[in-house]
Amino acid sequence: MALGALTEPLDQSTSHEVLLEFPDNRLLIDLCGEYDRNLADIEQKLGVQIVRRGNQLSIMGVEEARTQAAEVLQALYDRLETGRAVEHADIDRELRMGAQADPAPGDQLEMFRGGAVEIKTRKKLVEPRTDAQKAYVQSLFEHELAFGIGPAGTGKTYLAVAVGVSMFITGHVDRIILSRPAVEAGEKLGYLPGDMKDKVDPYMQPLYDALNDFLPGKQLAKLIEEKRIEIAPLAFMRGRTLANAFVVLDEAQNATSMQMKMFLTRLGEGSRMVITGDRTQIDLPRGVPSGLADAERLLTSIPKVSFNYFTSRDVVRHPLVAAIIEAYEADTKPG
Repeated sequence: MALGALTEPLDQSTSHEVLLEFPDNRLLIDLCGEYDRNLADIEQKLGVQIVRRGNQLSIMGVEEARTQAAEVLQALYDRLETGRAVEHADIDRELRMGAQADPAPGDQLEMFRGGAVEIKTRKKLVEPRTDAQKAYVQSLFEHELAFGIGPAGTGKTYLAVAVGVSMFITGHVDRIILSRPAVEAGEKLGYLPGDMKDKVDPYMQPLYDALNDFLPGKQLAKLIEEKRIEIAPLAFMRGRTLANAFVVLDEAQNATSMQMKMFLTRLGEGSRMVITGDRTQIDLPRGVPSGLADAERLLTSIPKVSFNYFTSRDVVRHPLVAAIIEAYEADTKPG
């Protein structure tokens, strides 16, 4: 429930001012951020001036900008009221999306409306930040096979691993298996130092990074040693049946068609499988078709398989990442 009182203008002689009033001073301090850096961020992005007066924020600027700033501040305050923190990514999301965000198709998000969506892990609560991410998380819990397709920075892998850890610690699966194609990008694996594990670990590092966010270090090391959590190249999946496991294939655009078919047919009883990829970052040799594209073409008609798509609007990394993706997308459009 929105508690901020909105008045426009502040007084009858002011034509370019919106006043927001917030009842909880402690939440207002969090809303403003350390040294008012949250307010400064909004000011810079929208070209407005925000002045704090007691438990009120006065917003000055052109009508459209000050209205958007008021909506962003109110949304962030509402978030604080639910006990969640406000981070830079939350501000960026509200600035880029806010009330203009496109609703998800159909009733896919009904179970998430009216409350926060949180994934519980041992170290932190993970919250999908956009409608596309919420729909994706819902599909991971509801479907045995789900695809997440979109550009870098949209949380495809991070959220998949978070859901996997959540299902593991609640006993829904016995193992977590994370895999990636070890595609050589300019450097042959054989020339890299060390044994096979040393050679492939750099390719797997993003998966280790995600797990380290969700599980304490000692516990993670023990689970890996016990093989209850496995991180391995895609080629190592051949011949296995993955039962009672949460399985993630990351960077699936770099799997060949044969590798993709091999991986998909590993799905065993009691397991869930997530395939993530970015169609714009294929590192396969020229002329070798992407297994992700083939799977998308062949499996979309199967009702129990979920396909979830992300755009630059779902990027939750640095705001520049979204701008970079949009620039490349614009350059590839005809005309």
